[in-house]
Amino acid sequence: MGYLGRDVEVVSINNTQYLVASCDSCGAIGMKELDAYKIPWFITGKLTTRVAMLEVLSTGALPQMLTVAISNEPNPTGDELLKGVNDELESAGLKTLPMAISTEKNMPTQQTGLGISVIGVVQKNNLRLGTAQLGDDVYCLGLPKVGPELSNPDDPEIVQVKAILALLGIPSIHDIIPVGSRGIRREAEQLASTINSRLRIDPSCVVDLDKSAGPSTCLVFSSSSSISTSSSSFLSTKGLNHGFLNFPDLLLSRIGQLY
Repeated sequence: MGYLGRDVEVVSINNTQYLVASCDSCGAIGMKELDAYKIPWFITGKLTTRVAMLEVLSTGALPQMLTVAISNEPNPTGDELLKGVNDELESAGLKTLPMAISTEKNMPTQQTGLGISVIGVVQKNNLRLGTAQLGDDVYCLGLPKVGPELSNPDDPEIVQVKAILALLGIPSIHDIIPVGSRGIRREAEQLASTINSRLRIDPSCVVDLDKSAGPSTCLVFSSSSSISTSSSSFLSTKGLNHGFLNFPDLLLSRIGQLY
């Protein structure tokens, strides 16, 4: 099930550091004959990489390497998937991250298959899992989107790596969890359970709490400080006024409170 029910595993490697690993798989999404959803392989590679990257980064860990397992021929499928992988790494400022790559060279395939693993390292005193506190407000950043809603990996309404890096720099923010197919409610309840608390849902919340967020198009986080959700540029209003932190279309919604 993963560490504290999260989509990561955490292993102590010495007295001061943890190894953090996450992976994401994607099947039948691409341009192969029998793919269930037709989309350019570039997008498949980019978004699958983003999921695993967000999971590791949300723990406070710094990615050290990744693996790319492609269950298809090197060309054209493998090359196009890798273009997406590399583009996402460049967007995250991790262009030179080492990677191990494997492709299928023996058998013909009729569906796209991709697996990405990311391995990171974090100082033990900086591990963010289970850091939420009773009384914290819980928020969702971004919108849950899945399938045909994801034709643009640079959609300004979905979370990207630079957004999570901004959250990591705000002292009042504690636990951060990327949302996937389980939906916002399940992830927010998971956040609460890590500190043996419960989540009181805000009745005024209008975002769909049970919709799949596909490849982590949004995230939930807890904060000890109340944040105004009326600001359309939340990340740039927190004293982090770098140009890349201004995401005016990234919706911020208050989900509830831990009690």
